[in-house]
Amino acid sequence: MDRPPRKRRLKGAPGRGTLEKDKPPVLGMIQRGGQVIINMLSNVKKATIEPFIKKHVAPQSQIYTDEYNIYDDLESWGFRHKTVCHGKGEYARDDDKDGIYEVHVNTMEGFWSLLRSWLRPHRGISHLITTDPTS
Repeated sequence: MDRPPRKRRLKGAPGRGTLEKDKPPVLGMIQRGGQVIINMLSNVKKATIEPFIKKHVAPQSQIYTDEYNIYDDLESWGFRHKTVCHGKGEYARDDDKDGIYEVHVNTMEGFWSLLRSWLRPHRGISHLITTDPTS
């Protein structure tokens, strides 16, 4: 074939979404074996996520994230923090060599996958649906 390969990228503007761009970011947290908390945010900044995390997560809790830099201050906010680096192909890690790969974000990634497939027929969520502004 003499044609160039297809480009398989998502359509839309590059970069992180914001409320003003009509693509608000959603922060989600899940306790392993427990409940999930999600919240639509105005932007993705440390100052925006800090009060939300401090409200819903007990101090000194272990938090697992990817390496996105908004999570860099979790330890200074009073939490224990470990990361996986998806950019290097790392999706789970066994730090204590006991055969259990406890450092991962697969539980939350699985939740997002299920939520997206449930929302697809509804074409998303209206901005008129709001949550408690203090959450």
